[in-house]
Amino acid sequence: MISPLAFVHPEAKIGENVEIGPFAIVEKDVEIGDGTIVDGNATICEHTRIGKRCHIFPSAVVGAIPQDLKFKGELTYTFIGNDTTLRECSTVHRGTASKGKTVVGNNCLIMAYCHVAHDVEVKDHVIMSNATQLAGEVVVEDWAILGGGTLVHQFSHIGAHVMIQGGSHVNKDVPPYVLAARDPIQFCGINSVGLGRRGFTKEQVEAIQQAYRTIFVSKLNISQALEKVMTEMPQSVERDLIVDFIKSSPRGVIKGI
Repeated sequence: MISPLAFVHPEAKIGENVEIGPFAIVEKDVEIGDGTIVDGNATICEHTRIGKRCHIFPSAVVGAIPQDLKFKGELTYTFIGNDTTLRECSTVHRGTASKGKTVVGNNCLIMAYCHVAHDVEVKDHVIMSNATQLAGEVVVEDWAILGGGTLVHQFSHIGAHVMIQGGSHVNKDVPPYVLAARDPIQFCGINSVGLGRRGFTKEQVEAIQQAYRTIFVSKLNISQALEKVMTEMPQSVERDLIVDFIKSSPRGVIKGI
């Protein structure tokens, strides 16, 4: 159902069973998937693609042009996956020529007053708690949880299954499976509760703990620690993801205990 008080551009493509509330704005070259709800006063800007069964709450703005002075009006996009919720006053901006798109994945919860800047990639099952702010070109991997008021510096990379304490200032990459907290932000253990909830076995959790004890708790430097992990620990998806993440980090990762 589309409210007669909403503005929906005639070129917008609206799926089946979509609800658009009063005073919502849907601009041209927008596609909205089946079963999605766009509440009153929400704005869906041009060149935006929203998946199925999403819920866009009042005063959210999706697909506005980026807050980047290098942006010159080039054709770029905003993609929102399926089953994702954007709460009140959240903002997701279009990409720039750098990557051409901003992406929020499937089954994400972006709480009130969060900001997702240009060229960001938020993958699946991510939770961004209230007032979390992602600067340009940040990447957030699957199942990460960012506590309220988290501020993430541009180009930072947050690994899968990470839990970040509310109010943290993230200015380095955060490797997968860890708890990150304190000021300045640092490694504070692994996200064992979250891993257990997602079906990781006791053996997998213990292997992740062993890897991070070597990397962050031992007196070895990062290169030595990674070499020790690779030579002394049996191969596993978790081991390789940790090592590859840290090796490929151009910014460097957060500090250990």
